[in-house]
Amino acid sequence: MTRFIRRLLSAWRSLWLGTLKLFALPWRWLARLLGPSGPAEAEVSHPRSVAAQADAPAPAGEKPGAETKQDGTDDSTENINEDITENTNEADADDSAADQSAPRKSAPRRGKFTDGVFRNDAGQRDYKLYVPAGKPEGLLPLVVMLHGCKQDPDDFAAGTQMNRLADRTPMLVLYPAQTRSANAYACWNWFNRHDQQRDAGEPSMIAGMIQEVLAKHPVDPKRVYVAGLSAGGAMATILAHTYPELLAAAGVHSGLPYAAAQGMISALGVMKRGPGKRAAAARAKPSAKPSSKAAAAKATVPLIVFHGDHDKTVHPLNGERVVEDALEAARAAKPHDHGHPVIKAGRVAGGHAYSRTLHTDRDGHVQVEHWVVQGSDHAWSGGDKAGSFTDPLGPDASAEMLRFFLERSRA
Repeated sequence: MTRFIRRLLSAWRSLWLGTLKLFALPWRWLARLLGPSGPAEAEVSHPRSVAAQADAPAPAGEKPGAETKQDGTDDSTENINEDITENTNEADADDSAADQSAPRKSAPRRGKFTDGVFRNDAGQRDYKLYVPAGKPEGLLPLVVMLHGCKQDPDDFAAGTQMNRLADRTPMLVLYPAQTRSANAYACWNWFNRHDQQRDAGEPSMIAGMIQEVLAKHPVDPKRVYVAGLSAGGAMATILAHTYPELLAAAGVHSGLPYAAAQGMISALGVMKRGPGKRAAAARAKPSAKPSSKAAAAKATVPLIVFHGDHDKTVHPLNGERVVEDALEAARAAKPHDHGHPVIKAGRVAGGHAYSRTLHTDRDGHVQVEHWVVQGSDHAWSGGDKAGSFTDPLGPDASAEMLRFFLERSRA
């Protein structure tokens, strides 16, 4: 009797499910015929901010600072808005073939991000090189990006979004990589005397990478730039002092002055409290003199500096000293060729306030540009959260540094 009841219930269940499927078929067919019932949802991420200045002179070609508008929106946000508009128009249009869909903008072609290795007498370091898509028209600029501690080229590229700017400019981007065997935290050894000299240590390897890229790729040797974060920013100041003839400009973000420390203990003190008298004396007597050619070009490396005033890892006084050192070098080379600083203030829409100080020569040409981001900690200003040590609420350091770079070339 029990077995008979189970069979009866099973037959009833099969009949019920079959009926449901029968009624569902017309609705599935109708859904396929009509398509989506409304516009597709667009996932909107927080736009990367930039405080573009109206008075900034426009470089040749597309101006990177124009990618993010004064109202806090950028090109990616505009593309999202255009996609939403197109989808809404599709939902409201007739069923005629002419109104089915407006053509969408194709995504920009991406370049190649390749691995490389450089060796010289000082040692060996890996690197990554980003080459934009397409055949270049003439020689391209090269930007060297030096990552901070606990970072690598992929992480730094994701956080700064410099490869995205490289596709638009176009330009090549070189990312030297520190090894864990050279530093347990993957920091550049800016505090070691051996790594503060020309033709020695890490500066010689980075300079060698630059020369290798110049030899193998269509790069304009008059438009080579370097930028770095934290320990990478400190190494950028070292390169500007030891290999100035290679560089048209340098960018230092949350970095430290040249020869500010002579060992790990003094490095920790400078990071925490800022450079003192001992550091100033060390800078006055560098451990190795550059060549006469480098010495002649030393004061000609324009500098852009970013630092958060809430930086608890590298004291903001370090950024101020980087600026002071650059101005002292420029005035030593041309004692009477400097003007008065111009200070401008602004705020990123929905983000941090900032000050921007322009130090010029007598003709108004900017020699040093100093950004102080209020409320920002030890992080790349305006960076993308896809990378570490970034602050999306600040002005876009990547775009502003690139704007500063492309306005300059070596004579």
